[in-house]
Amino acid sequence: MISEHLVVSTTTDSESAARDLAAGAVEARLGACAQIVGPITSVYHWEGRVNTDAEWRIEVKTAADRVDDLVEHLKRHHSYDVPEVVVTPIVGGSEDYLSWVVDETRKA
Repeated sequence: MISEHLVVSTTTDSESAARDLAAGAVEARLGACAQIVGPITSVYHWEGRVNTDAEWRIEVKTAADRVDDLVEHLKRHHSYDVPEVVVTPIVGGSEDYLSWVVDETRKA
C-alpha cells in the first residue's frame, strides 16, 4: 500500500544550506512545509574511512504524487555527491493537517 502523504528527509553540512534546500522545495510547491533539525552528529563511511560531522536534517512533508519531483529537486540542488534522501510514509495523523499538505502542493 502506498501512502498518500510522505516525509522526505535529507541532511546537509550547514544551516544555511538546509534553509536553501527547504525553501526551494516549498517555493516549488513540492512540499507543503519543511522543518530543519540540527545540528545533529552524523557518523558514516566515506571514501574508505569513518567520518563524524555536524549536519542539519531537513524533513519535507509532501503528497505522494509530488515525491518523485521532490526527490529529484533535492538531489539536483544538493551540494553532496551522494545526498541522503529518504522517503517515509505517513500512516496517520490529523486529517486537517494532511489535507493541508496536499492543498499546499497544488497551489500555483
